[in-house]
Amino acid sequence: MSTQTDYAYEIIKNRILDGSYKPSENLVEMNIANELKVSRNTTKKALLRLESEGLVVMEPNKGARVKDFTLDEIVDFLMIREVLEGLIFSLVAKSISDEALEKLDEIIVKMEKCVEQSQFVQYSENNLKFHNIIYDLCKNEKAVEMTLLIKTQLRRYNLRTILIPGRSLKTLNEHKNIYKALKNHDSKEAEKAARTHISNLRNTIIDNYDFLI
Repeated sequence: MSTQTDYAYEIIKNRILDGSYKPSENLVEMNIANELKVSRNTTKKALLRLESEGLVVMEPNKGARVKDFTLDEIVDFLMIREVLEGLIFSLVAKSISDEALEKLDEIIVKMEKCVEQSQFVQYSENNLKFHNIIYDLCKNEKAVEMTLLIKTQLRRYNLRTILIPGRSLKTLNEHKNIYKALKNHDSKEAEKAARTHISNLRNTIIDNYDFLI
């Protein structure tokens, strides 16, 4: 059953991820509590939970603020994610079912239409679904858990990369390469394709950091 803390947590988290709360912005407990019509203690619990996920920084005598990441920190996170995604996709490639492959194929078709119609929000949603199918199939739960934590922390940057001209078409082709490797049950190629995908994301962020922050 959802609690008031869960309610406050979800709203604050979504505002951080969609950019409503900007990096380094102060999160005043009393103001948030009044707006959400919850207690200040409930708000603090929600902020502490977000701190544990790396989205909020709690400072003594100063309160909470949205965590901001330097370019070096983002690059470090993505280097770790590249290794993790390579592992996850290589493991899944060995035993992925025809049913799962069919779902991935359907998503790629939707992504193609999104690229053609410049529907970037829908493209990002389908991109997320594509990866989540793979994560759900992976038996290495720790690798998935760490990957999802990194993705959550960097989500606001990832979402903006799709607005960079040509990026959506490039990532579409990267997903097609991943799908091909999975369909062939080729673990090495699946790992290579997944790592290339994240490596290209990292390079895109490096080249466009000023636009993304």
